[in-house]
Amino acid sequence: MKRDFISLYDYTPEELRWLLERAKWLKERSRRGESWRPLEGKTLAMIFEKPSTRTRVSFEVGMFQLGGHALYLSSQETQLGRGETIADTARVLSRYVDAIMIRTFEHTKVEELARFSSVPVINGLSDLLHPCQVLSDIFTIWEKLGRYEGVRVAYVGDGNNVANSWINGALRMGMELRIACPRGYEPNGEILERALREGARVTVSSDPREALRGAEVLYTDVWASMGQESEREERLRVFRPYQVNQELLEFAGQEILVMHCLPAHRGEEITDEVIDGPYSVVFDQAENRLHVQKAILEFLMR
Repeated sequence: MKRDFISLYDYTPEELRWLLERAKWLKERSRRGESWRPLEGKTLAMIFEKPSTRTRVSFEVGMFQLGGHALYLSSQETQLGRGETIADTARVLSRYVDAIMIRTFEHTKVEELARFSSVPVINGLSDLLHPCQVLSDIFTIWEKLGRYEGVRVAYVGDGNNVANSWINGALRMGMELRIACPRGYEPNGEILERALREGARVTVSSDPREALRGAEVLYTDVWASMGQESEREERLRVFRPYQVNQELLEFAGQEILVMHCLPAHRGEEITDEVIDGPYSVVFDQAENRLHVQKAILEFLMR
């Protein structure tokens, strides 16, 4: 039976821990310059309806390093752009490739692709969830702090797809998550309520300083994501008190990891002195997308 990677919620803590351990092993092997090519002859189709730097490069390089091949497909260059259904695309690609990664807007497209595909489907990002990013973030925290269970994470900013995946990640990995966002910009209510019912330590407030109190990790993301360009000016006004700057950092009163999933709008959600400062692990996060996604690819495709 095939497995997909659509949401962290779909995986048990034991499976996610295995992926983290595997990513560590793969990263160490890569750093030693040792070849590991278990996906020789395998092909990954990558469907992009949203442009990307990190997602495209990390998946493409990851497949190459594992011995396989990645095929870039934009919606404008395939029949998706001319009205072919997701279901038909899934059926056809399943005859050609060994797995499919999609980066898109509507989460229902990811689910439909997985439903009609006979090969594994990976959610490279949807408007609802960004599981590859958050698993890489948890890996980075484990790498820097030596643990993830019980770690206190303050997420400051928009309750977007990254925040939603952080709720799932906190639930599965035993982390404490404090989300601070303006009223009306909270994370998905169904995801939050499900996590709370199942015992997640997640709080949502509108006070970034309260979220930061005693936190070990400070996380932020852009205020206006792709597809929200028409809301940009309003969002800049509403989110201004949620900027991650030196003043907010000093309120933590202790050393703290600063994280951002990139791309960053410097001077908006985060200042240069913080993202380039001594507590920032932003570029380690970016690198770890490669190693964690290699673990996911190997898990799904071997």
